[in-house]
Amino acid sequence: MNVQYHRKTDTLTVFLKEHARVDESAEDKPGIILDYDKESNLIAFEILDASKRVTDTLKVDFQLSE
Repeated sequence: MNVQYHRKTDTLTVFLKEHARVDESAEDKPGIILDYDKESNLIAFEILDASKRVTDTLKVDFQLSE
């Protein structure tokens, strides 16, 4: 999994699968873009105007729950 923030466009993208090709994109809710592969698996999502929607665009915490 990979998370990227682009300051210039103020977009935050979470890639769920590495090297997967986007076959289809859909705006599920205003400002939320979902990307799917050929098998309709969700492979990434993008948040537009991220600085207004995310607490801190430059901080990512990862927690492993058991």
